[in-house]
Amino acid sequence: MTSTSPRPSRLAPEIAARLKRSADGLLPAIAQQYDTKEVLMLGWMDDQALHRTLTTGRCTYWSRSRQEYWVKGDTSGHVQRVKSVALDCDADTILVTVDQVGAACHTGARTCFDEDVLLAHGGSGTPATDQ
Repeated sequence: MTSTSPRPSRLAPEIAARLKRSADGLLPAIAQQYDTKEVLMLGWMDDQALHRTLTTGRCTYWSRSRQEYWVKGDTSGHVQRVKSVALDCDADTILVTVDQVGAACHTGARTCFDEDVLLAHGGSGTPATDQ
């Protein structure tokens, strides 16, 4: 996929013109629980996935490994109901606040960020080094 995606999109031109996509035409999309602010997962969206997310009220992502769209929860039942969608200040990352039903992570965990915490609550105050 290139930044001029071969997949047709009906994303509003005024939104599409603002997006700063990666070389493969994608933007990272962070899913966050709307009420607790818990970061749930990171997925990838192209123009069509963003359009579907905005118009259906369900998060649609582009699977880089399968090279196809997937709607969160269609097979697992762990649905993400969209509450809001925002772009960051550089228009290169999407934040989708959702009402998550069930696990957000494909492992069955509530969030993809539960298992491998590198630093918690400020740690020792000493940054890790590679020395």
